[in-house]
Amino acid sequence: MAIARADAKKRVVIPGARPGDVFEVDSAGEGRYTLVRLERKLDRPRLSRDEALRTIADHPLTPRVPWEELRDMTREP
Repeated sequence: MAIARADAKKRVVIPGARPGDVFEVDSAGEGRYTLVRLERKLDRPRLSRDEALRTIADHPLTPRVPWEELRDMTREP
């Protein structure tokens, strides 16, 4: 069994953990803790570079409301 020591910021190095890993911490009482690594589910596959550029070109970031109307809506009378 490996022994680890917490530093001044209450951090402990976990063998086998990678940067960005997320763990669920369960307190089993009396100084006992159980860590469970959580796996992220990817909802959809990432876009390729070409798909991302095509999407940006098809949907430019332009306001849907004219500037004068927006100013009237956000200013107090």
